[in-house]
Amino acid sequence: MGTTHREISLSKYRSFPRMFLCLLLLLIGLNGPSGQPALSEQTASPAKAAAGDQAPLYQPPKKITPRARVGGELRGTEGTDPEVVALVPDHVGITSNRAPVLNWFISKTTSHQVLFTLSDTKQVRPIYEGPVATPSKDGIYSIKLKALGLTLEPGAQYRWYVSVVRNPSSPSNDIVGGGIIEPWEMSDALTFDVRLCKEQNDKESIEGIVQNARNGFWYDAMGCLCNLIDAYPTDPDLRRLRARLLKDVGLNGVAEWDLRSVQAQQR
Repeated sequence: MGTTHREISLSKYRSFPRMFLCLLLLLIGLNGPSGQPALSEQTASPAKAAAGDQAPLYQPPKKITPRARVGGELRGTEGTDPEVVALVPDHVGITSNRAPVLNWFISKTTSHQVLFTLSDTKQVRPIYEGPVATPSKDGIYSIKLKALGLTLEPGAQYRWYVSVVRNPSSPSNDIVGGGIIEPWEMSDALTFDVRLCKEQNDKESIEGIVQNARNGFWYDAMGCLCNLIDAYPTDPDLRRLRARLLKDVGLNGVAEWDLRSVQAQQR
């Protein structure tokens, strides 16, 4: 006997839960295991658009003091010693944060001690000097002033250095990278569209990076961007955005290192 219309309808509805379960499993498989997705998957447009624009993203403040960077462009790493580069513009960089994050690059590992020094430009003795954890590999690292209990006073300028100490009895042999930072009063800073880095890593953080860079707040933009990259180290758009900012201030060698890291991850 042939199958009745009623039997066909019942068969269709009996299979529905199984079909639903298969679809659910397929979706889980496509999305991978539960966990934090890459930022480019969450907010592809802002990061990619910002990284791909050819115009300079960082706009220096109108009043700048030039030649504030110590060290700078990579000169080659054929020898046994690393290069140290502060991720700063070659003028006094500004921040709206009283305890900002300072970022620096080292081209290779070292067995020597690494020191961080902070000083007021009007004083001879440093405000702080202490060891930095020796990097385990080449890359970009952060110094968080808040974690060190350090705050900066608006209106003052501060020099900061990262030094690889090759000979403790001869400071002139240190490998040094550094810059100058000036905190602004929030009342002055808020005449611009200043956006603090969000605690959560989301679209608003990328928009804040772009806005701060355009308004001249280098340390706010770079500190937030490096924080995002620490959270999403394999996100290529964030790496390209950082490379673009670095090229804006002439740090082409470190920018190329960042871009090579993207290529290596994609292989």
